[in-house]
Amino acid sequence: MPATLIYAIGFIAQGFFSARILVQWIMSERSHKVVSPNLYWICSLIGSILLFTYGWLRNDFSIILGQFISYYIYIWNLNIKGVWIKVPKVIRICIFILPVLAFIFTIKNASAFANSFLQNKDIPLWLVIFGSLGQIIFTMRFIYQWYYSQRRQESILPVGFWIISLVGSGIIVSYGIIRLDPVLILGQSVGFIAYVRNIIISRKSNKGVINPSSGHSVESL
Repeated sequence: MPATLIYAIGFIAQGFFSARILVQWIMSERSHKVVSPNLYWICSLIGSILLFTYGWLRNDFSIILGQFISYYIYIWNLNIKGVWIKVPKVIRICIFILPVLAFIFTIKNASAFANSFLQNKDIPLWLVIFGSLGQIIFTMRFIYQWYYSQRRQESILPVGFWIISLVGSGIIVSYGIIRLDPVLILGQSVGFIAYVRNIIISRKSNKGVINPSSGHSVESL
């Protein structure tokens, strides 16, 4: 596949990720509190499918790993918000089994996968590990978000989510600079300001929350 088409897929994926951040950021600024809009999770799921495809075409294990981890958390958030059930059943099934099919394909072609992704002469093993670390940290924010939301049975984007986002994003940008990957560099750079603003908004909105047992204000990560 031509490199220009591969990069186009990557940029479109990052476009969806950037759109989710902008929508969430604008809605949070208007509400004076951090919100978790439906469109954030819809754009996340579409962007994840596209970025997974991009990572596969680029033989980039770290990108694929990152999308595997967060994929079903996007679906969980859409489900708890009542959006997932509105999607036609056939489409839901297709979307749901995509990672499973990819995993089966990988297992059946384990040696080819190792040669293409883990022994790629264009990406040294140390760089694969570094990039994967960034993706794991960056994606851990969704595991944290799921755990936080699951306990409250509500889709919430807590302040800890944005702090983890900043750390993971910084590593991914560094990885993208080393790999000369404009998709990763541009995609992660867009989110920096939004992450910081969401932390500030979270702190301000939580500042007045009073702990009923102590009478002191509390902030929740």
